[in-house]
Amino acid sequence: MAYQHPESKRAFKNQLYEQLARIGKALASPHRLELLDLLAQSERSVEELARETTLPVATVSQHLQILHAARLVDVRRRGRQRRYRLASGEVVRLWLALRRTGEAHLAELEHLVSTWLPERRHWPALSIDAALELLQSGRALLLDVRPRDEYASAHLPQARSLPVAELAAHLSELPRDCEIIAYCRGPYCVFADEAVALLRAHGFRAWRLEVGVPEWQERGLPIIQAQAAERSVL
Repeated sequence: MAYQHPESKRAFKNQLYEQLARIGKALASPHRLELLDLLAQSERSVEELARETTLPVATVSQHLQILHAARLVDVRRRGRQRRYRLASGEVVRLWLALRRTGEAHLAELEHLVSTWLPERRHWPALSIDAALELLQSGRALLLDVRPRDEYASAHLPQARSLPVAELAAHLSELPRDCEIIAYCRGPYCVFADEAVALLRAHGFRAWRLEVGVPEWQERGLPIIQAQAAERSVL
């Protein structure tokens, strides 16, 4: 390798870290982190993200432009609508790594969970391994309690789609001779908490899975994706 002058080395390093800092700057917003979390479940339009986050459409659009400029999200057109999705699996892993770093180093996160979700102290979540053992033994029913469009985008094998908003109307259809495992968007989503509370109030043996689809897939376990589901119908 040819000798580089110290000034050239410094110029290279400055430009290198400047490029990497684009990622850090794009992540430096709680709203943009929430958008990444939602897009980890399924692609969405600006309007759908605005409804989920209760932010103005124009504000969501601005945040998406920043994420797109940092190459963290992609956009495609479907008719007149622009649909946003995470740029790659690396972005999913980046989001999960950021969240876990916060869990390991920010005591405030644990305090928030214990303050806002105190019932979790009484209903411990099932780990992936515990859930797999129950499912493989045939002693459990797996419920995906997210909105149906997220289930259609990607879901865990064996999972039945039953959004938490519809759960009360379908209790009579659920078996009482097995465990029921509910999962949603991950550890900080409360759909599964609400489902478990309702199920237990009606006498079911119900548990919350501690992870969602992104964490399940990160573990190397299979998921059912939209394209595979469409092919199976054909």
